[in-house]
Amino acid sequence: MPEANPAALEFLLSRRSRPAKTLGLPVPRREELLPLLTAAARSPDHGKLEPWRFIVLERPALERLASRVPEVGEAAGRSLEDIAKQRSQYDGAHLVVAVVSSPKPSPKIPKIEQLLSAGAVCLALLNAALAAGWGANWLTGWAVHERRFAERELGLAEGEQVAGLIHIGTETAAPPERPRPDLGSIVSWITA
Repeated sequence: MPEANPAALEFLLSRRSRPAKTLGLPVPRREELLPLLTAAARSPDHGKLEPWRFIVLERPALERLASRVPEVGEAAGRSLEDIAKQRSQYDGAHLVVAVVSSPKPSPKIPKIEQLLSAGAVCLALLNAALAAGWGANWLTGWAVHERRFAERELGLAEGEQVAGLIHIGTETAAPPERPRPDLGSIVSWITA
């Protein structure tokens, strides 16, 4: 029998993201954030390409990003409501880690596997933050998918994209439990 880790399994069975708008101060200090980033960097990475990187956005950077959202939103034809909602994601945040998908040239590892690795990094960072006692949420939003915003404001290179914005902070309100998937409708068993 394999050696079980019941505490880890119980954590995964009961984990729950915290709404970003409910995350307040304090946020992890750099020395508290580094172990979370280390845990996230242990995600599956076929070919050991490290096809992702982190951008830690502290409060002054988030304020700057919030101020840039209206211009980008107007240029993209977004509604005032969409612009205000996207701006509030940055205005209301205290610490966000942008996980950037940064695919590497490889004759063996397709880009989709590299993108999925970046997604695994997002989930690992989210879970590491929750396991460390912080509140956390994985968001993106339309602004990071606008090339002008991604390149000018976040410094993304051609071919890079934001896989996730992981908001981390202190939980100020416990979210209600939400319905979970019915395994009977999403699991198939192939026995032969």
